[in-house]
Amino acid sequence: MPSYHSSYNEEPNVRLIASMSLLPLKALDPERMDIVDESIDLFRANTLFRNFEIKGPADRVRYVANEVLIYLILFISDCLTRIAASRPQWNKHEAQRQLASYAVDSFALPGDANFPLSSLYSAPESRADADTLRQYLTQARQETAMRLVEKIYDGDVPSRWWLAFTKRKL
Repeated sequence: MPSYHSSYNEEPNVRLIASMSLLPLKALDPERMDIVDESIDLFRANTLFRNFEIKGPADRVRYVANEVLIYLILFISDCLTRIAASRPQWNKHEAQRQLASYAVDSFALPGDANFPLSSLYSAPESRADADTLRQYLTQARQETAMRLVEKIYDGDVPSRWWLAFTKRKL
């Protein structure tokens, strides 16, 4: 059974930087999920797959929205791990504060030595592209962290069903 892919793969006229498509973080169509909601929605299902199938350059072009999806799924996993490891357990307000800070912390971009999954991504072609990508990913990380906390917290307690996925290695 293949992993789930983004519905934005067939999106025309999307700007690409470092094999990542810069997709809208707010859906223009209220009936359609944006890439952040898609990442949160598909996180649990996609973490059960050992492989995310991208076979070569043609797939990389066809599935560029999945590059953003993969990145956000890794970010969600990091956020959940931080929530699960917090001692004492963070309440909703503290989780929002901590993850908002984590979202804007310095992070590696494609082409950097410590970037995860560097084989899937190309380096940005210019300094301006790198700055644009960093800005986009920072905004995507902030949106993801904010929406994730809203999704997993019921009152001041995180959902144990969501935190169970911190035990899976991605």
